[in-house]
Amino acid sequence: MANNDVNGNEINELNSVGLDKLLGVQMVQATGDGVTATLTITPDHHQPFGITHGGVYCAVAESAASISGYCWLQEQGLGGVAVGANNSTDFLRSISTGTLHISTTPIHRGRRQQLWQVDMVDDDGRLIAQSRVRLQNLEGPGR
Repeated sequence: MANNDVNGNEINELNSVGLDKLLGVQMVQATGDGVTATLTITPDHHQPFGITHGGVYCAVAESAASISGYCWLQEQGLGGVAVGANNSTDFLRSISTGTLHISTTPIHRGRRQQLWQVDMVDDDGRLIAQSRVRLQNLEGPGR
């Protein structure tokens, strides 16, 4: 990893705060080229009809994209943070149990904005949900 990459301790810290902690998102790897994460789906993630609530996918996508964008800003030496400006998530399959595997891919990384694709697949590699998350780069010291 480059000097500005997110290290293992920072990944553990990302897993221990806020909505990601409440949902149970586990960051596996985080770099400016993308993140990988997992989420074990439980009944706590369900909507009233026994399948995963769409808001779970939206929240996971925004977190994964924001962390990807943050890592890229740090690796470029730009500092600051990246926050969600738009989140478009398509729900392709419904699941009620299993592990969701999350990965991000950069589409555009610019001075002011970034665009990331977030794929969420099940244990069999089937695409469950896919998001496009546009981020606004904000100046500042970062975390």
